[in-house]
Amino acid sequence: MRLENKVVLVTASTRGIGLACVKRFAKEGATVYMAARNVERAREIAGQLNKEGGNVKVVYNDATVKESYQTMIEEVIKGEGKIDILVNNFGTSNPKVDLDIKSTDYNEYIKTVDLNLSSVFLASQAAIPHMATNGGGSIINISSIGGICPDISQIAYGTSKAAINYLTKLIATQTARDNIRCNAVLPGMTATEAVSNNLTDDFKEFFLKHTPIKRMGTPEEIAGTVLYFASDDSAYTTGQIVDVSGGFGMPTPIYGDMIALKNRR
Repeated sequence: MRLENKVVLVTASTRGIGLACVKRFAKEGATVYMAARNVERAREIAGQLNKEGGNVKVVYNDATVKESYQTMIEEVIKGEGKIDILVNNFGTSNPKVDLDIKSTDYNEYIKTVDLNLSSVFLASQAAIPHMATNGGGSIINISSIGGICPDISQIAYGTSKAAINYLTKLIATQTARDNIRCNAVLPGMTATEAVSNNLTDDFKEFFLKHTPIKRMGTPEEIAGTVLYFASDDSAYTTGQIVDVSGGFGMPTPIYGDMIALKNRR
């Protein structure tokens, strides 16, 4: 029960990593708010988790409606009087139009960068004054290994995640005096619906070829690291950019080819 008496808000929380975080936090004793555009779906999930002993509530948030970041925080404060933990999980990219520098339309580029960065900036900006008044808090940004490992495609997504990594450090620096911590978790390829729907089998094969732990991560494994940053276990840790990627990008660039050659012998 590491989060007993804590109030947590998780954005984009009806599936994947966000939902895994909600479930883990509920088991750890927190009051968890699911921020979602599809409120009906969120309520169905919350109802089931509450039947299992959780304390899960729903608040509306739509990344394309920037005013909803302020209103979602206000609703949490109205209901609970505080917010202790904020998980900025929202992120978007369309691999069909988010290509390389030569092929990506500028408007599509800016749209993706704006949505991803705004989701962190606006939610954090709205939550920080309440955390400061309450004596502190923890902000965890879900970034991506793509924010530190440049790719041959998805230039907008990579740019936004790299910026989120730096924004994490800025927030950590500027709010530490208020006992607010801010850290980022960088998932590698994770077995989510978004990965299944948006990435080709060839890309998945190439990615895992360069992942020492030869499999995708699970949303639950990402949620475990998020829990660490949310809990007092990390009370003296802030401004950290931690990849949870099975070692992707760590070995020599020819790692995948070397392993393939070794396996042929």
